[in-house]
Amino acid sequence: MNTHTVTNQSPERVGLDEYEANVALREAVERYDAGWATEALHETGTHVGNAEFQADARRANRNEPVLHSHDRWGNRIDEVEYDPSYHRVIGAAVKAGAHTSAFADPRPGAGVARAAHFMLFAQIEPGHACPVSMTHASAPVIAQHPELAKQWMPRLLSTEYDGALRPGKPGAIFGMAMTEKQGGSDVRANTTHAEPAGDGSYRLTGHKWFCSAPMSDGFLVLAQAPGGLSCFLVPRVLDDGSRNTLHIMRLKDKLGNRANASSEIEYENTVGFLIGEEGRGVRTIIDMVTRTRLDSMLGSLAGMRQATAEAAWHVRNRAAFGKTLIDQPAMTAVIADLQLETEAATSLAMRVARAYDDDAPAEDVAFRRLATAVGKYWVCKRATSHAGEALECLGGNGAIEDFPLAMRYREQPVMAIWEGSGNVIALDVLRAIAREPESLEAFDAEVALAAGVNPVFDEHLARTRSLARDVAADAQPDARARQLVGALATSLEASLLLRTAPDAVADAFVASRLGEGAGFGHLYGALPRGVDAAAVAARA
Repeated sequence: MNTHTVTNQSPERVGLDEYEANVALREAVERYDAGWATEALHETGTHVGNAEFQADARRANRNEPVLHSHDRWGNRIDEVEYDPSYHRVIGAAVKAGAHTSAFADPRPGAGVARAAHFMLFAQIEPGHACPVSMTHASAPVIAQHPELAKQWMPRLLSTEYDGALRPGKPGAIFGMAMTEKQGGSDVRANTTHAEPAGDGSYRLTGHKWFCSAPMSDGFLVLAQAPGGLSCFLVPRVLDDGSRNTLHIMRLKDKLGNRANASSEIEYENTVGFLIGEEGRGVRTIIDMVTRTRLDSMLGSLAGMRQATAEAAWHVRNRAAFGKTLIDQPAMTAVIADLQLETEAATSLAMRVARAYDDDAPAEDVAFRRLATAVGKYWVCKRATSHAGEALECLGGNGAIEDFPLAMRYREQPVMAIWEGSGNVIALDVLRAIAREPESLEAFDAEVALAAGVNPVFDEHLARTRSLARDVAADAQPDARARQLVGALATSLEASLLLRTAPDAVADAFVASRLGEGAGFGHLYGALPRGVDAAAVAARA
């Protein structure tokens, strides 16, 4: 029926260079010595902004992975079938080096450039980012062990992607499997055991409650060896071309991250190779965990950017009550506040990414130990409410799966749980401060670089330092861990913005998050008087 003409609807947000459109990210890339990657980042930005890539992102999330435990003759195969769109998405990310380019081409800013590529792809399709991140995080662990590195590092650093399970592939994607039913984050309660086979390998028997991306070519796995909890490299396909024993029991039916398969698996006499020493499994795998926490932060930030960009696009192209939405003061304040949160997270995440480069000084190594945990906690926590507010900007369309923010709203809580939920991360911050006091000293030195610039910030910094001392002296510091992590996070974000962002952004962040108006900080759009909301919103 031709009853009306469609008007006052936003056009589809495609055909853009997403890197060019993200002014805060571009500034951070230049600031942290990755300007040499600008051309490649524009190529990635254009690729993820085109209609074909975005159609693949939608298709991969709607046509979810399917488990085939057996072939038609009854042979056990344990294969997960992905929609071809998923393979195109992850193949493009690997080709751009979003996985291991920082190790393949180490130089100043390499980690920043790699983080930017990773975020641009994850901004449009987040599911594939899980195996991309795990591959990135596996590389430094495997590189420390010469025999395994000789076999696996060339494949990890390759930009060729092949989703099939077959021997001799030039590239490899990695996963990890740590958590079990009875233990969860308490990995020392694992019961999977590993017995020496006498030929240099081990045989693993047990289960894992969460194994993401089970079609990966290799996994880092924790199991109880004779000498205690140890780390093993478990290949999916053995050197003779046969399948290693990895029984996929079922795929998880998840809230978000629908394009990526997460599974429950069982090992039965499964071949694995020891990485590091027996009994040192947690110490061995901790570098991988830390880097995946960095990527959880980056993934949440990518979602913040998508949410802000889609909301800003909509309100600039739709009118109500005689005005374009963005020109209505209440909506201007919401978009400005969404952008403030995104800018603060961008400043924090990219500063931390720079601290992971090979040329990072010793104080940056100490700084990243604490800053990664603080940032992972705070950015992932803030991302969930941020997505809800952005979705509201689209009205009813925001809750419809035809638009990307419904997917994003389901996605953001997943990042807050992966690699340690809130309490796990907050307690890790306390552990770092107690065991590695140099990490707090380096963190404080970084934050203090903005001291004397803004009196409200100075007061907040003084309160945060006092709180850190009080918590350290508390007989039960755990109860105040979250309070301290929140104070540390906002201190770092404010310091970075005061030093690097336009005055309108820095002043608005300090006033709304640290000043008298900070009580409204969790309600987006409730900005205090005097904030230049239009100037901040213009950067969205």
